[in-house]
Amino acid sequence: MKRVTLEMGGKSPLIICADADIEEAATIAHGAIFNNHGQNCCAGSRTFVHSKIYDAFIKKSVQLANERKVGDPFTDGIQQGPQIDDEQFTKVLNLIDSGKKEGAKLECGGSRIGDKGFFVQPTIFSNVQDNMRIAKEEIFGPVMSVFKFDTLEEGIKRANATVYGLAAGIITNDLNKALTFIQSAQAGSVWVNCYDIVTSMGPFGGYKQSGQGRELGEAALKEYLELKTVTIQLEQKI
Repeated sequence: MKRVTLEMGGKSPLIICADADIEEAATIAHGAIFNNHGQNCCAGSRTFVHSKIYDAFIKKSVQLANERKVGDPFTDGIQQGPQIDDEQFTKVLNLIDSGKKEGAKLECGGSRIGDKGFFVQPTIFSNVQDNMRIAKEEIFGPVMSVFKFDTLEEGIKRANATVYGLAAGIITNDLNKALTFIQSAQAGSVWVNCYDIVTSMGPFGGYKQSGQGRELGEAALKEYLELKTVTIQLEQKI
């Protein structure tokens, strides 16, 4: 048998608590989903925002999305290039259409850019419900889905309600909330007040259907080793 480690993507949650700085939280969440054109295995594609700051967060996030420069990635100043190919481009647009049809509120974006290439507008949906396709399926594109929650317990329960478990994040100034989330999140990587920070020392991999095994760090070496158990019976001397 050939042994493999598998990293199979996810639908990673990012929880933003009421005590978070809105501008900082929106900036972190923006990078979490839109970096690499949304084509990121651990992208923060489910953004859970506390109801007390929900509207303000949406407003700031829309501003950032509208300011994002999309175009030829080899051109200075461009922040977002195209999707990888026509198949992925079509998949992203189909999922955006499903969000519209299922009742999510399109705050910005939602269409292709131009008539050449595979460029998709930075897209934000609010009023996203957990049973919608954009809430359950990995889009792998520049689409932010924003959910509203009232208590941390509720947020954690909904964040874990997925077949995936690659990554998760929380933005809060409350250490107790951060530690509670760290212990409860069913994900291989958990980030606090940041997102998608990967180092060569930190093991990376998923829970549940996001994969098995680990890359990076000391844990990755175990995937290349075989353990041997040796048992020897010795003559009793005493």
